[in-house]
Amino acid sequence: MMPPGRILPPLLPLLLVLPLGPATPCSPQPNATRFVCTEPTLSTFPSGLPPTTLAISVEFTALAVLLPDALAGLPRLQELHLSSNRLATLPEALLRPVPTLRILDLTSNLLADLPAGIFASTEHLRHLVLQGNQLPALQPAWFQNLPRLRWLNLAANVLAEVPPAVFRPLRSLRSLDLSRNRLASLAPDALAGLRALERLDLEGNRLGTLPPAAFAPTPALRLLFLQNNELRVLPAGIFVPLRHLRVLDLARNRLRALELPPRPPGPVLDLDISGNPWVCECPLLALLRRVAPHLTTAHDTLCASPARYRGQEVAAVSRAGDTGCEPKGDGQHPPDP
Repeated sequence: MMPPGRILPPLLPLLLVLPLGPATPCSPQPNATRFVCTEPTLSTFPSGLPPTTLAISVEFTALAVLLPDALAGLPRLQELHLSSNRLATLPEALLRPVPTLRILDLTSNLLADLPAGIFASTEHLRHLVLQGNQLPALQPAWFQNLPRLRWLNLAANVLAEVPPAVFRPLRSLRSLDLSRNRLASLAPDALAGLRALERLDLEGNRLGTLPPAAFAPTPALRLLFLQNNELRVLPAGIFVPLRHLRVLDLARNRLRALELPPRPPGPVLDLDISGNPWVCECPLLALLRRVAPHLTTAHDTLCASPARYRGQEVAAVSRAGDTGCEPKGDGQHPPDP
């Protein structure tokens, strides 16, 4: 049997290389181009990131404060993902050291406001995500220097209004998400300047009506989501400017009569009008026959009146025709040229 004194020396080198405590979470690596940290206990933004860094992802952490110089020394940074942290404020100078930034994701933080000049030096920004914060209002100053912005997500905040022409500087914007806010109305020129806009999401607000010319500034619109609002009436001709529209969702409102865009020359319109109390009389039935949209949820699109059609599928009633309707049109909408 080996004496006890001979056991310890071989173990000493091993003990010397074993860590004495937990490693520092999310340590930067030299010359790396991407930095990712999802350490739940992280409360301080990592320092010492190499100037080669192109993308930073610090998400699902306890980060609550960013210093004004947090991004200093990162002149090539293009993506900054800070979702699901505890940020309640941002310093106005935060983004000044990163003029090449293209993507900024601040989803699911605690932001109730932003400094007026927060985006003053980010003219190359393409994607801005502010979803899931506590923003009660939009400041026009935020959007003054974002000529290349293509994607703006403001969903799931507490916005009560869209200031007139607040988005006018965003001439390159393709997608705007205002869903799940507290919008009860839209100003007539709320969408002014958005001539390149292709996707607009207003789902899950409190909209009871829309201005007659609400979509006149957005002739390129292809996808429009208005489901889960409180719409009772659509102004006559409201969708006429939208000749490129391919998807229209009006589900789960309080509509009894329908307005549609002109029949597109290409693919048929995908239309969801389920969950509304439709009046299945000549104006609605003739309009559906003339525009011939694709009803995406036909089984849940039912007539509420008149009594003879109550509970029947709108599409089936429209296809069957109505001997009381004149074949020349719907009475509300002149035939397309």
